[in-house]
Amino acid sequence: MGGGLEAGLRYLEQEVPLWHRENHCHSCHNNGDAARALLMAHRAGNHVEVGALRDTLEWLGQPERWDESPGQPAFSDKRLARIQFGVALVEAGRARLIEGGARLARAAALVASDQNGAGGWMVDPDSSSGSPVTYGPVLATHLARQVLLAAGREKEAARAEAWLRGRPANNVVDAAAKVLALGDAAALQVIEREQAANGSWTSEAFDTALALLALQGHRGRPGVPERIRRGRAYLMETQLSAGGWVGTTRPAGAASYAQHISTCGWAVMALVATEPPLR
Repeated sequence: MGGGLEAGLRYLEQEVPLWHRENHCHSCHNNGDAARALLMAHRAGNHVEVGALRDTLEWLGQPERWDESPGQPAFSDKRLARIQFGVALVEAGRARLIEGGARLARAAALVASDQNGAGGWMVDPDSSSGSPVTYGPVLATHLARQVLLAAGREKEAARAEAWLRGRPANNVVDAAAKVLALGDAAALQVIEREQAANGSWTSEAFDTALALLALQGHRGRPGVPERIRRGRAYLMETQLSAGGWVGTTRPAGAASYAQHISTCGWAVMALVATEPPLR
């Protein structure tokens, strides 16, 4: 085991500022997903070295510059980067580490500009299942909607909700997004049905993290606390000694720093959200 939540936080504290320091640009994996995990942990009362977020907070406060630095060229979808930075900005505001206000309004305008006529965000629409740095349309639309709701853009958020209601839950990633967005009962059944004997979902850290986040809001449902316990155990059993996780890729087994860091961010978010309450 790699040490659980504390080790994951220490690992991300090292990695989040690393990309900008070494590459002189910002990325949606380090300064988006992974930074959001640290922000979420800070808001939940976990010890986080805020200095590791200093550069990220400065970047998130400048939405007008976000299109300059969408991450690695292989994953340069500006629509997705806007969503990832946008939800990180929302979390930074909730953590009281940045004042949203006009910044959030500018960010939401950027995100809203990518909404299609049907109400969704068609990010990586041809994939069979989204990955940590491609998301797929269902997860992308759920997170984009969160930015719109935080900024009070109710009309676009309602269109996103309607689009999500009309989408099937074809895989664990999409099912988890629908549960998170809508509390969708059929999607929740997909999550319950697809948990593997080893406690994971698809034996991938990303899918498992999303499933845990989805289940967290349904702890009162029979069997869900045990499902969460087994899923958390899988994440901790597969954690690397340095504190991170093997990156989830589509197809599995590829090597990608971006996928690795975003996977680590999602795993930490799941551990934070499902952490047993202190007695």
